[in-house]
Amino acid sequence: MPAQNPFCYNLGVAEGGYNFQLRDLPSVKSLLDDEALCKLADELGLTSADIKRSAEAVLNIFRGDRTDDGEPLSEPNLRELVVDAIAGSMRHMAMRKLQPVINATGIIVHTNLGRSPLGERLLDAVRPALMGYSNLEYELETGRRGKRGAEIERLLCALSGAEGALLVNNNSGAVFLILHTLCAGREVVISRGELVQIGGGFRIPEILAESGAILREVGTTNQTFLADYERVLNENTAAIMKAHQSNFEMVGFVAETTVEELEPLVSANQILLIEDIGAATLMPETEANKLDLPHPAPSLRAGADLVSFSADKVLGLTQGGIILGRRKLTERLRKSPLYRVLRPDKSLLSVIEAGLSWLAAGDADAIPVNALLRTEPDDLKNRAFVLARKLRKAGLSVEVIETEAEVGGGVAGRRVASYAVAVSAEGSSPEDTARALRQHRPAVLAIVREDRLLLDLRAVLPVQDGALLKAVLATARASDS
Repeated sequence: MPAQNPFCYNLGVAEGGYNFQLRDLPSVKSLLDDEALCKLADELGLTSADIKRSAEAVLNIFRGDRTDDGEPLSEPNLRELVVDAIAGSMRHMAMRKLQPVINATGIIVHTNLGRSPLGERLLDAVRPALMGYSNLEYELETGRRGKRGAEIERLLCALSGAEGALLVNNNSGAVFLILHTLCAGREVVISRGELVQIGGGFRIPEILAESGAILREVGTTNQTFLADYERVLNENTAAIMKAHQSNFEMVGFVAETTVEELEPLVSANQILLIEDIGAATLMPETEANKLDLPHPAPSLRAGADLVSFSADKVLGLTQGGIILGRRKLTERLRKSPLYRVLRPDKSLLSVIEAGLSWLAAGDADAIPVNALLRTEPDDLKNRAFVLARKLRKAGLSVEVIETEAEVGGGVAGRRVASYAVAVSAEGSSPEDTARALRQHRPAVLAIVREDRLLLDLRAVLPVQDGALLKAVLATARASDS
């Protein structure tokens, strides 16, 4: 008896194997025409090629696990088992494919869920430029080769007050480009409290080492003062760098030195002052302050030579790394051979240009993340009561509760008032209900807290309310059956 493959057990093959005639196995062609499998493929958004891939894998497993000692199977029973196993394989395949989900977790910029939603309006705005050719690197006035991203750089400077701007394909790349181009072979001074690791294993010390810059740590984990920086500066110092603390915060006996405090020191020593904000918005500063969101303008005004942050966090657009600061430095970065590796493509440029244009026009809510952040709690409360009323009408036990949502996206500790619907499914634990919602199409990501399943509406797009209702009702019906 061959060793049992855990995958084949998951597909429904008995531990002891089955006894059947190999000729009774259904053909791949007949399985491709199977009505139940074709219907399931339509529901899951799969193709006939996906059915074929699952069918071939399942048939191979059944052939390998056939035994003369197992339970005898007739041809109809064998086919039924094979079809059920293929259906399980297809569901597993569909779960791994990139697909839309409903974010009821209460985390607005959710890294695992694609960070910022773009919305229909933004996609409609960029569709014409992406469907055909565009003037990506072409000046229509002169008929000559142009510079990609020129309008984006103008908008970035206008929205931030920076002299110069540059866009690359992500913020990790932005930090690496700055360090490699301006600091390689020389020391970069950074507080021990800012030697962070963020999601995906991005570590500031490792980025520094790979860039060719030399790390010089100062201060302690919880406290770093101006004198700590002063003591280590020498003729080989290229820059002082500040890095955001991303997904954590320190409270209590802590102290850090600000950009404003560091500026006289770097000016006197003719070195650079670099800040990786990580996440920042470009809506008006007054609005950013109301929402307690980082904005690059204060750091630039305080004397930072270069500031970088992500375009797909609280800015609310797609993946990109934004560099703002002195024009002389951004132009040096543009001329670096490494910039060619990191420069953005037309899809990234199209989305970011459209979003920045709306910000410049005062239409911040055209970017979904801004609309989600600025939604009034009373609006969420009303939506929660509407959802709860419809669920109660269907016989579910629900309750509307006041919660706190998270901004997310590397902005530690930023919370915003929200409302959630707590759902109790009879006969199912909150974990089981959450698992069933994840397997629905579209999948719903909920929270299990204090032995209750919560659907937080802060990050649920209003157009998804109907789909959320259907998903919960379908999951409840499946639980009852």
